[in-house]
Amino acid sequence: MLITLEETVALINEGKILHIAADDTLLRQLPKGKWIGGTTPYFIGEEGGIQTKDKLFVSEIDYAEEIRIAVYGKYNIFQIVEECYDNGLTLLIMPFGSDVATKYAKEAPDVEELLMHPTIGWISGADLEAGGEMRVYDGSSGESYDDKAVVMYIRLPQGKAAMINMINIFTDDKTDPVIRFNENELNVTKCTVNGQEVNFAEYIAKKGIDPSMPLVADYNGSYINTSIKAVTDGMVALYAPVFKNIEYRFAVPVEDYATEFKNRIDAAAARNPVFSCNCILNYLHGNLNGKKIPPYTGPVTFGEVAYQMLNQTLVYCEIVG
Repeated sequence: MLITLEETVALINEGKILHIAADDTLLRQLPKGKWIGGTTPYFIGEEGGIQTKDKLFVSEIDYAEEIRIAVYGKYNIFQIVEECYDNGLTLLIMPFGSDVATKYAKEAPDVEELLMHPTIGWISGADLEAGGEMRVYDGSSGESYDDKAVVMYIRLPQGKAAMINMINIFTDDKTDPVIRFNENELNVTKCTVNGQEVNFAEYIAKKGIDPSMPLVADYNGSYINTSIKAVTDGMVALYAPVFKNIEYRFAVPVEDYATEFKNRIDAAAARNPVFSCNCILNYLHGNLNGKKIPPYTGPVTFGEVAYQMLNQTLVYCEIVG
């Protein structure tokens, strides 16, 4: 729910367990308590998509039997698989462009233990036009960071389980050329297309590829996006890394982004997500400002985490059992 600073402070002082997203100018005014947070001025509220620096998006974690809050850097981020509850949910926030987010994005797919522990979260950002601080907050200490990850471990009641899902409107065209990369990387110069080495930026320009369409990899029927941030000076910058030995193709163009997104949301038929976040690229390309997408409300983010780093998706969690 989107609420005022005063209302948020009252909830913290009542001892509520909270997840908070807001502009840094608001987060820095909050008292210590049982909360974690990250920066963004973009949200999907009950009344629809909105950009605001006057309110905070606050979710009460009233399904927790117990919580712990921890902070990690790039050298120990994968301790999250060792320190989580056996029956729990790990909620993770990392700043956009930080070393810890980059390491997580590159290495999470190889950490098999992650799949044993429900892990969801997001990448904090800032105003796309005005800029601003991109930070995460450990509410228990009152400290904020632009280079670390903050984690809330949530222990669930016996008989309950966390189920994590994503909504992705993109698929690949199996008749398109296969694109491969030599390294796990965020900034790409060269790739191979059907086995022939080419400059990736030149390939995109020559083919007239719309950079709002992500690269897509088919992981046993689950499509994972890698979105393009910029194409400049012979290099392609990505929001999440590509991985070596993975087959990529560009996504099939979507004629009506907003309609297709709504159709996928309707098909998912989620009932009561306890957490959701939606990519800034969906917000922009899907024209979500002012539009409702019930039952999904939450921060609009600069990357999503559903075990591994994702782009151009909506991720959500339901508690079942």
